[in-house]
Amino acid sequence: MILGSPSCKKTILQSVKGWMNRLGSYEPAMLIAAIIIAGGVWSFAELAEEMVEGDTNAFDRKLIVALRNPQDLSDPLGPKWVEELGRDFTALGGVGILTLLTLASAGFLVLDDKRNSAAFLLVAVAGGLLLSVALKSGFERPRPDLVPHESYVYTTSFPSGHAMMSTVTFLTLGALLAQSHRRRRIRAYLIFLAILIALAVGVSRVYLGVHWPTDVMAGWAVGGSWALLCWLIARWLQKQRRLR
Repeated sequence: MILGSPSCKKTILQSVKGWMNRLGSYEPAMLIAAIIIAGGVWSFAELAEEMVEGDTNAFDRKLIVALRNPQDLSDPLGPKWVEELGRDFTALGGVGILTLLTLASAGFLVLDDKRNSAAFLLVAVAGGLLLSVALKSGFERPRPDLVPHESYVYTTSFPSGHAMMSTVTFLTLGALLAQSHRRRRIRAYLIFLAILIALAVGVSRVYLGVHWPTDVMAGWAVGGSWALLCWLIARWLQKQRRLR
């Protein structure tokens, strides 16, 4: 089965539909999350199909060029400090930062006598990483060749690993932190902050010329779906009193 093909999309959607049907007896928030997951999977499948067929090339190229100096495509728009800010944002989605953040958070949870939560965090992030590697290997899309890369790259392009893993890591951490607060505005703030960071990381990848825009959109879609799936599992484990 070829990734991004109609048969692959049909199989994925059938699996999601069956899974959603089994969630019918759960609370509305979980059903809403399941619907969003289905939307994310569908969006990723659509992007993958369009990308494989070459229908996204015009959009991708136009947007990358729009973020460059028209007289010199090697120069990103804006002063040098904006370019440096883009590198700072992109570093938040790097392997080193995300690994350090995940291990530090897991260590804190262990010290707080929440070993199950620590293990769950490690499994969620590691699972997202394995999924990212598998998808990249399945599609093997070349990196953008229109402009010089302003950041070192060593993997294939689709989906964006930075966009996907920053979404997975920060949303999972945000959800775990939000569970420890009863006030809605604090929970909303934590989730908003996680989403904002993931968006900043994704945009920086396009700005630095190391990813096509659709790579980033696909990374957000599958990363958000994975993070929400992990949240649903965490809620179920909490109901079973296996996670706190």
